[in-house]
Amino acid sequence: MILCLGTTPTVQRTMTFDRVTIDAVNRAVDVRETASGKGVNVARVLHTIGEKPVAAGFLGGDTGELIRAELDGAGILHDFVEVEPRTRTCVTVINGADNTATELVEEPRPVEAAAWDALLGKIQSYVSRLTGAVLSGSLVPGGPEDFYARCVRLQRPANVPVILDARGRALELALPERPLLVKPNRSELAATLGTPIGGDDALRAAIHRLIDAGARWAVVTMGADGAVVSDGQSFWRIVPPKVPVVSPIGSGDAMAAGIVTGVLRGQDVPEACRLGTACGVANAMVPVSGYLRREDVERVLPMVSLTVM
Repeated sequence: MILCLGTTPTVQRTMTFDRVTIDAVNRAVDVRETASGKGVNVARVLHTIGEKPVAAGFLGGDTGELIRAELDGAGILHDFVEVEPRTRTCVTVINGADNTATELVEEPRPVEAAAWDALLGKIQSYVSRLTGAVLSGSLVPGGPEDFYARCVRLQRPANVPVILDARGRALELALPERPLLVKPNRSELAATLGTPIGGDDALRAAIHRLIDAGARWAVVTMGADGAVVSDGQSFWRIVPPKVPVVSPIGSGDAMAAGIVTGVLRGQDVPEACRLGTACGVANAMVPVSGYLRREDVERVLPMVSLTVM
């Protein structure tokens, strides 16, 4: 079982238009409302590619019930803490005229203090059954900055491999707990370290800082330009194939799901990152985040290149 933790799930309303015109009435040709947010997306992708996830985090109100009902319908295990604030709704606008996707994000609201202890208790109850864990996204405002650090610490006695997709102080505080792999994008890494990351030398130096602080591996993603993966000794560049992109939203979550799957199937980390990249590319080929097709992953995987830098 793989824990998929994200404290800020959302109901995602995806609206597709033939053409979007600013300051005018635009009529959608397709509208879908789905359970989403980083942890939910990771869980959905894991389920699609044959793994057994459990999604966890905070849910509240009627939108929270919508997410529970959808996961139940998909056969995806979940164990959320019920909170007072209503779970947020975010909107993705897909413009068919230029194949762009614009995300309109409702920020999450703070939850009651006791909810954090309740969530940590749920996570602790699963440790003995976990084969892996993916911790994803920003923490709910007002929460403990060391929450991810506590979560990683819980997994250490059981040697559960943890993929951490975070940034800023939450990432910094978790590094000494030795997560298997951290996965910031380039801009998130620059903001976390407080320094610009220009060429390859600057990127190598930034990755060394993550490894020196405790991460065993680091993957720095760069959108369509792929990613760099390193254990601080060797560096590999991952380059995805060019495909028709419908919406890249959620591709980072799909990548995290693919990486943990590869690791649990016995692949070394760089090879697992190839699978992760294939999942991310497959996610970008569909309009709704997390709804990738397994056959797309299998078709894309041989086209993902992995080279030593």
